Amino acid sequence: MATALITGPTAGIGRAFADKLAAEGYDLVLVARDEARLKEVATELTQLHGVTCEVLAADLTEPEQLARVEQRFGTGPIEVLVNNAGFGQKKPFWANPIEVEEKQLDLLVRVVLRLTHAAVLPMIERGSGAVINVSSVAGFLQRGSYSAHKSWVTNFTAGLAIELHSKGVAVMALCPGFVHTEFHERMGMDKTIIPSFLWLDATDLVDEAWSDLMRGKAISIPSRRYKLIAAAARYTPRTLIARLSTVGLDGRRRA
Repeated sequence: MATALITGPTAGIGRAFADKLAAEGYDLVLVARDEARLKEVATELTQLHGVTCEVLAADLTEPEQLARVEQRFGTGPIEVLVNNAGFGQKKPFWANPIEVEEKQLDLLVRVVLRLTHAAVLPMIERGSGAVINVSSVAGFLQRGSYSAHKSWVTNFTAGLAIELHSKGVAVMALCPGFVHTEFHERMGMDKTIIPSFLWLDATDLVDEAWSDLMRGKAISIPSRRYKLIAAAARYTPRTLIARLSTVGLDGRRRA
């Protein structure tokens, strides 16, 4: 049976991926900081789908713990990697301690880089495998460090997808907008400031993303409304985006 490794699988998009992949018959390696919560999710998934769930508790921003997760790719074949772990900031860049900004940079960029590298080497040797890097529509906008990190994820992933296509390895960036998850609550964000039509369901999003992966897409933007937003962002002058945007897609209200 094939195995998938998912970071941040205890809630939101990560949990939706865990449910989806377990339903598809994948055994799972679940990676997050909270071991007790990981074990709860593992038990639920095993009971629901009859799959084997391995729990790997790690703070991915700590180099030694990240190295333990990287080593897992060498101890047994991982057919699918979902890089989902992340967090946002309520305050603007200059108002955050630089240590917090560096932690976000590590989790959203460095961890994605390292785990993708660890995953694709054995995938290339086998001639099969897939990597899904969870990015954001925010990466198509110029909205501070979070958007910059997600822009890197999308461009890195799209470029790698071209390079690895001939080697039998699929690589895709998933670029959602606002999703009903714990992400915004952890930021302390007032979700009522976001129009209801912009919110997506995590399960629907993951179903669409998985279909896009199966069709060989390098970038998945779920829902027609976010496809339009992403397209508009590519061609709208930056000055106009700054003038019209009162709320960024990282969830912060703009003055």
